[in-house]
Amino acid sequence: MKLSQLIAHLETIAPPAYQEDYDNAGLIVGNPDQDIHQVLISLDCIEAVVDEAIATNCRVIVSHHPIVFKGLKRFNGKTYVERVVEKAIRNNIALYAIHTNLDSVLDGVNAKIGETLGLENLRILSPKHGILKKLVTYVPTSHVDQVRNALFHAGAGNIGNYSECSFNGDGTGTFKGNENSDPYVGVPGVRHTEEETRIETVYPANLESKILVALVLAHPYEEVAYDLYNLTNQHQQVGSGMIGELEHAMDAEEFLYHLKEKMHAHVIRHTTFTGRQIKRVAVCGGAGGFLLKQAISAGADIFVTADYKYHEFFDAEGKTIIADIGHYESEQFTQQLLYDLIRKKFTDLPMRLTSVNTNPVKYFM
Repeated sequence: MKLSQLIAHLETIAPPAYQEDYDNAGLIVGNPDQDIHQVLISLDCIEAVVDEAIATNCRVIVSHHPIVFKGLKRFNGKTYVERVVEKAIRNNIALYAIHTNLDSVLDGVNAKIGETLGLENLRILSPKHGILKKLVTYVPTSHVDQVRNALFHAGAGNIGNYSECSFNGDGTGTFKGNENSDPYVGVPGVRHTEEETRIETVYPANLESKILVALVLAHPYEEVAYDLYNLTNQHQQVGSGMIGELEHAMDAEEFLYHLKEKMHAHVIRHTTFTGRQIKRVAVCGGAGGFLLKQAISAGADIFVTADYKYHEFFDAEGKTIIADIGHYESEQFTQQLLYDLIRKKFTDLPMRLTSVNTNPVKYFM
Protein backbone atom coordinates (compact mmCIF):
# COMPACT_ATOMS: atom_id res chain seq x y z
CA MET A 1 0.00 0.00 0.00
CA LYS A 2 1.19 3.53 -0.78
CA LEU A 3 1.51 6.27 1.81
CA SER A 4 -0.54 8.50 -0.50
CA GLN A 5 -3.58 6.23 0.02
CA LEU A 6 -3.40 6.70 3.78
CA ILE A 7 -2.93 10.46 3.41
CA ALA A 8 -5.88 10.76 1.02
CA HIS A 9 -8.13 8.98 3.52
CA LEU A 10 -7.04 11.12 6.48
CA GLU A 11 -7.37 14.34 4.50
CA THR A 12 -10.88 13.40 3.42
CA ILE A 13 -11.79 13.20 7.11
CA ALA A 14 -9.86 16.32 8.16
CA PRO A 15 -8.91 18.49 5.16
CA PRO A 16 -5.63 20.41 5.62
CA ALA A 17 -7.53 23.60 4.73
CA TYR A 18 -9.26 23.35 8.12
CA GLN A 19 -6.03 23.76 10.11
CA GLU A 20 -5.15 27.00 11.87
CA ASP A 21 -2.68 29.45 10.32
CA TYR A 22 0.08 28.62 12.81
CA ASP A 23 -0.20 24.88 12.25
CA ASN A 24 1.88 22.52 10.10
CA ALA A 25 -0.36 19.50 9.62
CA GLY A 26 0.34 17.15 6.72
CA LEU A 27 3.27 15.11 5.45
CA ILE A 28 6.38 16.50 7.15
CA VAL A 29 8.90 13.82 6.20
CA GLY A 30 8.58 11.20 3.49
CA ASN A 31 7.49 10.52 -0.06
CA PRO A 32 3.78 9.98 -0.79
CA ASP A 33 4.71 7.20 -3.22
CA GLN A 34 6.64 5.15 -0.69
CA ASP A 35 5.26 1.77 0.39
CA ILE A 36 3.98 1.34 3.92
CA HIS A 37 3.35 -1.96 5.68
CA GLN A 38 2.70 -0.89 9.27
CA VAL A 39 1.64 2.36 10.95
CA LEU A 40 2.66 3.69 14.37
CA ILE A 41 0.20 6.13 15.96
CA SER A 42 1.18 8.65 18.62
CA LEU A 43 0.02 11.92 20.12
CA ASP A 44 3.52 13.41 19.80
CA CYS A 45 6.41 12.53 17.53
CA ILE A 46 9.44 12.53 19.81
CA GLU A 47 12.74 10.69 19.41
CA ALA A 48 11.62 7.72 21.53
CA VAL A 49 8.64 7.23 19.20
CA VAL A 50 10.92 7.20 16.15
CA ASP A 51 13.10 4.62 17.93
CA GLU A 52 9.98 2.54 18.51
CA ALA A 53 9.07 2.81 14.82
CA ILE A 54 12.54 1.58 13.87
CA ALA A 55 12.34 -1.33 16.33
CA THR A 56 8.88 -2.41 15.15
CA ASN A 57 9.50 -1.87 11.43
CA CYS A 58 6.85 0.86 11.09
CA ARG A 59 7.62 3.04 8.08
CA VAL A 60 5.16 5.80 8.92
CA ILE A 61 4.30 7.61 12.14
CA VAL A 62 0.92 9.32 12.27
CA SER A 63 0.90 11.83 15.11
CA HIS A 64 -1.55 14.45 16.26
CA HIS A 65 1.08 17.11 16.97
CA PRO A 66 3.52 18.01 14.18
CA ILE A 67 7.17 17.75 15.12
CA VAL A 68 7.94 20.86 13.04
CA PHE A 69 5.85 24.03 13.35
CA LYS A 70 8.27 26.49 11.77
CA GLY A 71 11.01 26.15 9.19
CA LEU A 72 14.27 24.58 10.31
CA LYS A 73 17.50 26.30 9.26
CA ARG A 74 19.91 23.65 10.49
CA PHE A 75 19.97 19.88 10.91
CA ASN A 76 22.89 19.42 13.29
CA GLY A 77 21.07 17.46 15.99
CA LYS A 78 21.25 20.13 18.68
CA THR A 79 17.48 20.11 19.35
CA TYR A 80 15.03 17.27 19.78
CA VAL A 81 13.16 18.49 16.68
CA GLU A 82 16.29 18.27 14.52
CA ARG A 83 17.15 14.84 15.93
CA VAL A 84 13.68 13.47 15.21
CA VAL A 85 13.64 14.73 11.62
CA GLU A 86 17.21 13.59 10.98
CA LYS A 87 16.60 10.10 12.40
CA ALA A 88 13.34 9.71 10.47
CA ILE A 89 15.02 10.63 7.18
CA ARG A 90 17.99 8.38 7.87
CA ASN A 91 15.70 5.41 8.53
CA ASN A 92 13.20 6.12 5.74
CA ILE A 93 10.33 6.73 8.16
CA ALA A 94 7.55 9.07 7.05
CA LEU A 95 6.14 11.57 9.55
CA TYR A 96 2.56 12.69 9.09
CA ALA A 97 0.66 15.04 11.43
CA ILE A 98 -3.09 15.62 11.63
CA HIS A 99 -3.51 18.43 14.13
CA THR A 100 -5.90 21.38 14.27
CA ASN A 101 -7.69 20.11 11.17
CA LEU A 102 -8.69 17.05 13.23
CA ASP A 103 -9.59 19.37 16.12
CA SER A 104 -11.97 21.24 13.82
CA VAL A 105 -14.15 18.46 12.41
CA LEU A 106 -17.40 17.14 13.85
CA ASP A 107 -16.08 13.63 14.55
CA GLY A 108 -12.62 14.70 15.67
CA VAL A 109 -10.65 15.28 18.85
CA ASN A 110 -13.34 17.15 20.77
CA ALA A 111 -16.03 14.65 19.88
CA LYS A 112 -13.79 11.96 21.39
CA ILE A 113 -13.56 13.96 24.62
CA GLY A 114 -17.32 14.44 24.66
CA GLU A 115 -17.89 10.74 24.05
CA THR A 116 -15.49 9.83 26.87
CA LEU A 117 -17.35 12.12 29.29
CA GLY A 118 -20.75 10.79 28.22
CA LEU A 119 -22.02 14.01 26.64
CA GLU A 120 -25.10 14.00 24.43
CA ASN A 121 -26.25 16.33 21.64
CA LEU A 122 -22.67 17.32 20.80
CA ARG A 123 -22.23 20.29 18.46
CA ILE A 124 -19.45 22.67 17.46
CA LEU A 125 -18.88 25.40 20.05
CA SER A 126 -17.41 28.00 17.68
CA PRO A 127 -18.24 27.26 14.01
CA LYS A 128 -15.79 28.55 11.43
CA HIS A 129 -16.50 31.31 8.92
CA GLY A 130 -15.10 31.58 5.41
CA ILE A 131 -15.14 27.88 4.59
CA LEU A 132 -18.28 27.77 2.46
CA LYS A 133 -18.63 29.16 -1.06
CA LYS A 134 -21.46 29.23 -3.57
CA LEU A 135 -21.41 28.12 -7.19
CA VAL A 136 -23.92 29.42 -9.72
CA THR A 137 -23.96 27.93 -13.21
CA TYR A 138 -26.26 27.84 -16.22
CA VAL A 139 -27.10 24.57 -17.94
CA PRO A 140 -29.28 23.65 -20.94
CA THR A 141 -32.39 21.92 -19.63
CA SER A 142 -31.42 18.67 -21.35
CA HIS A 143 -28.34 18.32 -19.13
CA VAL A 144 -29.52 19.63 -15.75
CA ASP A 145 -29.58 16.24 -14.00
CA GLN A 146 -26.19 15.27 -15.43
CA VAL A 147 -24.48 18.45 -14.23
CA ARG A 148 -26.25 18.58 -10.88
CA ASN A 149 -25.38 14.96 -10.10
CA ALA A 150 -21.74 15.56 -11.04
CA LEU A 151 -21.57 18.53 -8.65
CA PHE A 152 -23.11 16.54 -5.82
CA HIS A 153 -20.79 13.61 -6.43
CA ALA A 154 -17.79 15.98 -6.24
CA GLY A 155 -18.86 17.22 -2.80
CA ALA A 156 -21.19 20.17 -3.43
CA GLY A 157 -24.62 20.62 -1.91
CA ASN A 158 -24.07 19.55 1.72
CA ILE A 159 -25.76 21.63 4.43
CA GLY A 160 -25.74 20.18 7.94
CA ASN A 161 -27.61 16.87 7.93
CA TYR A 162 -28.76 17.36 4.33
CA SER A 163 -27.03 16.53 1.05
CA GLU A 164 -27.74 17.27 -2.63
CA CYS A 165 -29.01 20.77 -1.75
CA SER A 166 -29.48 23.19 -4.65
CA PHE A 167 -31.78 25.89 -5.99
CA ASN A 168 -32.86 25.73 -9.62
CA GLY A 169 -34.57 28.35 -11.73
CA ASP A 170 -35.42 28.30 -15.43
CA GLY A 171 -34.62 31.12 -17.83
CA THR A 172 -33.28 31.98 -21.24
CA GLY A 173 -29.62 32.27 -22.17
CA THR A 174 -28.06 33.82 -25.27
CA PHE A 175 -24.65 33.54 -26.88
CA LYS A 176 -22.92 34.02 -30.23
CA GLY A 177 -19.73 32.17 -31.02
CA ASN A 178 -16.95 33.60 -33.19
CA GLU A 179 -15.32 31.90 -36.16
CA ASN A 180 -13.10 29.83 -33.87
CA SER A 181 -15.94 28.46 -31.77
CA ASP A 182 -17.48 25.01 -31.89
CA PRO A 183 -20.81 25.46 -30.07
CA TYR A 184 -22.78 22.52 -28.69
CA VAL A 185 -25.95 24.17 -30.08
CA GLY A 186 -26.34 26.94 -32.65
CA VAL A 187 -23.89 28.07 -35.32
CA PRO A 188 -20.89 30.44 -35.18
CA GLY A 189 -21.65 34.07 -35.99
CA VAL A 190 -25.35 33.84 -35.15
CA ARG A 191 -26.83 34.71 -31.77
CA HIS A 192 -28.44 31.64 -30.26
CA THR A 193 -31.20 31.49 -27.65
CA GLU A 194 -31.37 28.47 -25.36
CA GLU A 195 -33.69 27.46 -22.52
CA GLU A 196 -31.41 27.00 -19.52
CA THR A 197 -31.58 26.27 -15.80
CA ARG A 198 -29.69 28.30 -13.23
CA ILE A 199 -28.22 25.95 -10.61
CA GLU A 200 -27.07 27.32 -7.25
CA THR A 201 -25.28 25.16 -4.69
CA VAL A 202 -22.83 25.53 -1.82
CA TYR A 203 -19.52 23.74 -1.33
CA PRO A 204 -16.47 23.80 0.99
CA ALA A 205 -13.70 25.95 -0.46
CA ASN A 206 -11.12 23.17 -0.23
CA LEU A 207 -13.09 21.16 -2.83
CA GLU A 208 -13.28 24.00 -5.36
CA SER A 209 -10.86 22.55 -7.93
CA LYS A 210 -12.52 19.13 -7.81
CA ILE A 211 -15.99 20.63 -8.20
CA LEU A 212 -15.02 22.88 -11.10
CA VAL A 213 -13.44 19.95 -12.93
CA ALA A 214 -16.65 17.96 -12.42
CA LEU A 215 -18.70 20.90 -13.71
CA VAL A 216 -16.67 21.32 -16.90
CA LEU A 217 -16.63 17.59 -17.65
CA ALA A 218 -20.39 17.20 -17.17
CA HIS A 219 -21.45 20.41 -18.93
CA PRO A 220 -22.07 20.16 -22.69
CA TYR A 221 -20.97 23.70 -23.56
CA GLU A 222 -17.55 24.53 -24.96
CA GLU A 223 -17.35 27.55 -22.63
CA VAL A 224 -19.05 26.97 -19.28
CA ALA A 225 -20.56 30.04 -17.60
CA TYR A 226 -20.35 30.01 -13.81
CA ASP A 227 -19.97 32.41 -10.88
CA LEU A 228 -18.22 31.79 -7.55
CA TYR A 229 -19.22 33.62 -4.37
CA ASN A 230 -17.47 33.84 -1.02
CA LEU A 231 -19.92 33.29 1.86
CA THR A 232 -19.72 34.55 5.42
CA ASN A 233 -22.01 31.78 6.66
CA GLN A 234 -20.80 29.65 9.54
CA HIS A 235 -20.04 26.02 8.76
CA GLN A 236 -21.90 24.25 11.56
CA GLN A 237 -19.84 21.06 11.19
CA VAL A 238 -16.39 22.67 11.23
CA GLY A 239 -14.95 24.76 14.04
CA SER A 240 -13.33 24.91 17.46
CA GLY A 241 -14.43 23.13 20.62
CA MET A 242 -17.68 21.29 21.26
CA ILE A 243 -20.55 21.54 23.71
CA GLY A 244 -23.05 18.97 24.89
CA GLU A 245 -25.13 17.86 27.83
CA LEU A 246 -24.83 15.19 30.49
CA GLU A 247 -27.74 12.78 30.71
CA HIS A 248 -28.11 13.68 34.39
CA ALA A 249 -26.90 16.84 36.11
CA MET A 250 -24.12 16.49 38.70
CA ASP A 251 -22.82 18.61 41.54
CA ALA A 252 -19.59 20.36 40.58
CA GLU A 253 -17.41 18.23 42.85
CA GLU A 254 -19.06 15.04 41.60
CA PHE A 255 -18.40 16.07 38.01
CA LEU A 256 -14.74 16.82 38.73
CA TYR A 257 -14.35 13.29 40.15
CA HIS A 258 -16.04 11.99 37.00
CA LEU A 259 -13.77 14.13 34.82
CA LYS A 260 -10.64 13.04 36.67
CA GLU A 261 -11.53 9.36 36.31
CA LYS A 262 -12.63 9.38 32.69
CA MET A 263 -9.77 11.56 31.43
CA HIS A 264 -7.09 9.89 33.60
CA ALA A 265 -6.15 13.32 34.95
CA HIS A 266 -3.55 13.49 37.73
CA VAL A 267 -4.81 16.87 38.86
CA ILE A 268 -7.46 19.38 37.77
CA ARG A 269 -6.89 23.11 38.12
CA HIS A 270 -10.25 24.84 38.33
CA THR A 271 -11.94 28.11 39.20
CA THR A 272 -14.42 28.70 42.03
CA PHE A 273 -17.65 26.72 41.85
CA THR A 274 -20.61 28.76 40.64
CA GLY A 275 -23.23 27.06 42.80
CA ARG A 276 -24.94 25.61 39.73
CA GLN A 277 -25.18 21.94 38.95
CA ILE A 278 -23.21 20.70 35.96
CA LYS A 279 -25.39 19.79 33.00
CA ARG A 280 -24.04 21.60 29.94
CA VAL A 281 -20.33 20.97 29.31
CA ALA A 282 -18.01 22.70 26.82
CA VAL A 283 -14.77 20.97 25.84
CA CYS A 284 -11.66 21.83 23.84
CA GLY A 285 -8.66 19.55 23.58
CA GLY A 286 -5.35 21.31 24.11
CA ALA A 287 -5.09 25.05 24.68
CA GLY A 288 -8.70 26.27 24.56
CA GLY A 289 -8.64 29.51 26.50
CA PHE A 290 -9.61 31.45 23.38
CA LEU A 291 -13.05 29.81 23.53
CA LEU A 292 -14.08 30.93 27.03
CA LYS A 293 -16.44 33.68 25.81
CA GLN A 294 -18.15 31.24 23.46
CA ALA A 295 -18.48 28.68 26.27
CA ILE A 296 -20.09 31.28 28.53
CA SER A 297 -22.39 32.53 25.75
CA ALA A 298 -23.49 28.96 25.05
CA GLY A 299 -24.45 28.51 28.70
CA ALA A 300 -21.74 26.02 29.64
CA ASP A 301 -21.76 25.16 33.33
CA ILE A 302 -18.13 24.07 33.02
CA PHE A 303 -15.43 24.42 30.37
CA VAL A 304 -12.97 21.52 30.14
CA THR A 305 -9.70 22.36 28.42
CA ALA A 306 -5.97 22.84 29.10
CA ASP A 307 -2.99 25.20 29.18
CA TYR A 308 -4.63 28.00 31.16
CA LYS A 309 -2.36 30.75 32.49
CA TYR A 310 -2.81 32.19 35.98
CA HIS A 311 -4.44 35.48 35.02
CA GLU A 312 -6.74 33.81 32.48
CA PHE A 313 -8.56 31.95 35.26
CA PHE A 314 -9.99 35.29 36.47
CA ASP A 315 -11.88 35.62 33.19
CA ALA A 316 -14.45 33.03 34.28
CA GLU A 317 -15.89 35.73 36.61
CA GLY A 318 -18.26 33.24 38.22
CA LYS A 319 -20.14 32.69 34.96
CA THR A 320 -18.77 29.20 34.42
CA ILE A 321 -16.13 26.88 35.85
CA ILE A 322 -12.82 26.52 34.03
CA ALA A 323 -11.38 23.02 34.44
CA ASP A 324 -7.80 22.63 33.19
CA ILE A 325 -6.93 18.93 33.02
CA GLY A 326 -3.60 19.23 31.17
CA HIS A 327 -2.75 19.24 27.48
CA TYR A 328 -1.72 15.61 27.15
CA GLU A 329 -4.63 14.42 29.29
CA SER A 330 -7.16 16.30 27.17
CA GLU A 331 -5.92 14.78 23.90
CA GLN A 332 -4.60 11.36 24.92
CA PHE A 333 -7.54 9.48 23.38
CA THR A 334 -6.78 11.01 19.97
CA GLN A 335 -4.45 8.06 19.40
CA GLN A 336 -7.37 5.62 19.62
CA LEU A 337 -9.48 7.96 17.48
CA LEU A 338 -6.85 7.88 14.73
CA TYR A 339 -6.57 4.11 14.98
CA ASP A 340 -10.34 3.75 14.55
CA LEU A 341 -10.53 6.23 11.65
CA ILE A 342 -7.78 4.43 9.74
CA ARG A 343 -9.14 0.96 10.55
CA LYS A 344 -12.56 1.83 9.05
CA LYS A 345 -10.92 2.25 5.63
CA PHE A 346 -7.93 -0.10 5.76
CA THR A 347 -9.10 -3.22 7.58
CA ASP A 348 -5.95 -5.23 6.85
CA LEU A 349 -3.30 -2.56 7.47
CA PRO A 350 -1.16 -3.45 10.53
CA MET A 351 -1.21 -0.62 13.07
CA ARG A 352 -0.04 -0.09 16.61
CA LEU A 353 -0.45 2.59 19.25
CA THR A 354 2.81 3.84 20.67
CA SER A 355 3.92 2.34 23.97
CA VAL A 356 5.72 5.60 24.77
CA ASN A 357 4.09 8.06 27.16
CA THR A 358 4.99 11.29 25.36
CA ASN A 359 3.68 13.65 28.05
CA PRO A 360 6.57 16.02 28.92
CA VAL A 361 4.79 17.12 32.11
CA LYS A 362 5.40 15.07 35.27
CA TYR A 363 3.44 15.36 38.52
CA PHE A 364 4.91 15.25 42.03
CA MET A 365 1.97 14.24 44.23
